[in-house]
Amino acid sequence: MKIKAQISMTLNLDKCIGCHTCSVTCKNTWTNRPGAEYMWFNNVETKPGVGYPNQWEDQDRYKGGWELNKKGKLQLKAGNKIDKIFKGKIFYNNNMPELNDYYEPWTYDYQTLFSEEKKHQPVARAKSQITGKYMDLKGGPNWDDDLAGSDKILANDPNIKKIESDIQANFETAFMMYLPRLCEHCLNPACVASCPSGAMYKREEDGIVLVNQEQCKGWRLCMTGCPYKKVYFNWKTNKAEKCTFCYPRIEEGLPTVCSETCVGRIRYIGVLLYDADRVEEAASEPDEKKLYERQLELFLDPHDPEIIRLAKEQGISDEMLACAQNSPIYKMAVEEKIAFPLHPEYRTMPMVWYVPPLSPIMNYFEGKNSLQNPDMIFPGIDEMRIPVDYLASLLTAGNTDVVKTALYKLAMMRLYMRAVSSGKDFDTSKLAKADLTSETATSLYRLLAIAKYEDRFVIPKSHKEAYKTQEDLQAEQGGLGYDDACNGCSLASLHGKTLVGAQSGKTTQELYEESFYGGIWRD
Repeated sequence: MKIKAQISMTLNLDKCIGCHTCSVTCKNTWTNRPGAEYMWFNNVETKPGVGYPNQWEDQDRYKGGWELNKKGKLQLKAGNKIDKIFKGKIFYNNNMPELNDYYEPWTYDYQTLFSEEKKHQPVARAKSQITGKYMDLKGGPNWDDDLAGSDKILANDPNIKKIESDIQANFETAFMMYLPRLCEHCLNPACVASCPSGAMYKREEDGIVLVNQEQCKGWRLCMTGCPYKKVYFNWKTNKAEKCTFCYPRIEEGLPTVCSETCVGRIRYIGVLLYDADRVEEAASEPDEKKLYERQLELFLDPHDPEIIRLAKEQGISDEMLACAQNSPIYKMAVEEKIAFPLHPEYRTMPMVWYVPPLSPIMNYFEGKNSLQNPDMIFPGIDEMRIPVDYLASLLTAGNTDVVKTALYKLAMMRLYMRAVSSGKDFDTSKLAKADLTSETATSLYRLLAIAKYEDRFVIPKSHKEAYKTQEDLQAEQGGLGYDDACNGCSLASLHGKTLVGAQSGKTTQELYEESFYGGIWRD
């Protein structure tokens, strides 16, 4: 058993209001540079809808993720090494999304508002940030925002195509939901396996997947390999970039920027312990509907004395173990089983989890007195097959049973707490139908509805002393900016490297553009 720790996130979709604050703050922090204009490490999609990039869930088109070969072994859907190297596919990647599948980023000709002759009404036209030419807007990162019910968008959602044709017609009247997306930081990342240069890697200490900008050669096979299409290509630097899970903040015990700024407080961050030796076995499950359950089997009980002993022997710190024991992710995903991974059928073992939205199902029964009668909730959820089928296609590879169980539990918890808060009587024996007690229902309510900051974000600080020498730490001390006039500072001699252009007389902006991208040093 090889025990590893994974920093993971859970998002409560019941509380997402689709405000895009997380997207904007992430954009301003990480991708506000030339060449990264079209990159959205975090974006919020309206479902049903095509998403960003267009139809990213259509793996028949993009060939992302893993599949099983004839021998039942895992292989990349985009092809193995022999296909890519000896058959020349490494030089011709026709499964990669194009810029039109994203959008052509633009700005506006604001100068016209000040320089236009007064006899004309000034108009700021859209201008491409790539070509610099005027353009007609045809798409954007949230182009179909709040329009999930339209027939054209509905027909292009790959999840809709998996639902029986006789219920597709009425689906637009059922519900609409928001789906925030970011890199899944998978246990079995297809992007890492796809990279011919070995530039992508999964960090040993916390499982965050990153790109080594020095080693990246711009093959862009990682863009195809990632089924969630969260790896982007910087057209100016010719390097791959992706969500970093705000690792500088994580190392200091702080949440990601998207989590910190979330208006609805829908995000939770915590630690999960898992058995790395069984990841390949779990991802090789022949039945796609069982992949979710096989993934759950990977996670280890952080309260088990034997697991604690083995984890310490393998170098996992006491602080990491303490955070795993108090992890909100473990409680929601493993203990209560109300959170699910996004598209487990891609076999990447994704580590961003989602609590399915309950509100649309509850609202469907308004006027039937169901909110006051718990006995109506269970048959009601069974009758409303459309959202359950859709959520199952999105979160459990079509396994509707586990989604129904989670919705039962959430609905019963809501009814019980509504009775408690209003001072009404409630037959607690009904909680047993949803595998709840009054204590667990109250605990779940506090976690989902009114959790404090320290309850939502249980993040251990990085212990660099475990894998860096004293000399390395001293060399990094004070390395926070640029000073091309300094020859002896630690920054100019960091790890024996001379700062590129330090003696060339270049400005700091020129130095920035040549040597620094997204916080990662390059030669």
